[in-house]
Amino acid sequence: MQKKDLKETWEEQKEHLKQKFAALTNTDVLFLGVKEEEMITKLQVQFGKTRQELQQIINAL
Repeated sequence: MQKKDLKETWEEQKEHLKQKFAALTNTDVLFLGVKEEEMITKLQVQFGKTRQELQQIINAL
């Protein structure tokens, strides 16, 4: 998924992620352009997933 596409659909996708991973908070999935890298890093640490695994999860939503 392209970065622009992700930004355009993020509100819907973050709700899907929160359903899939109940421990996620709104802060965990904060996505405001420059915070994307910070968010991905936090998710990697929190769930023990690689960047690629997280991208696959997001793409599958």
